[in-house]
Amino acid sequence: MESATTVDFASAARSLTREARRRGLVAPSFRCPPRLIGVDRSIRRRADRAVVSIRLKGRPRAAVLADMIEGVVVANRLRPPDADRVRNDLWAAMDTSADRSTIAAA
Repeated sequence: MESATTVDFASAARSLTREARRRGLVAPSFRCPPRLIGVDRSIRRRADRAVVSIRLKGRPRAAVLADMIEGVVVANRLRPPDADRVRNDLWAAMDTSADRSTIAAA
């Protein structure tokens, strides 16, 4: 189990923000850790924006990414089947993004 790092988090935040905007969705801001003690993810909404806070410490990278993707879905108040489609699209975009960064590092 590979733990998430702040570098992973920052890279995922940029990719998810870009993908959300490309799809015409609200692109939430991401921060860590949540202000609430004992939670892995929280969301705060303001008039026209949302802030998704994620706990990184001691968590697998996949769990952090899943919470970030869910944050985009929740920030946009998506319901099935749109929510399911966006989740799948964001996971696919993150896989593509990870492939690009691996190639660039080689």
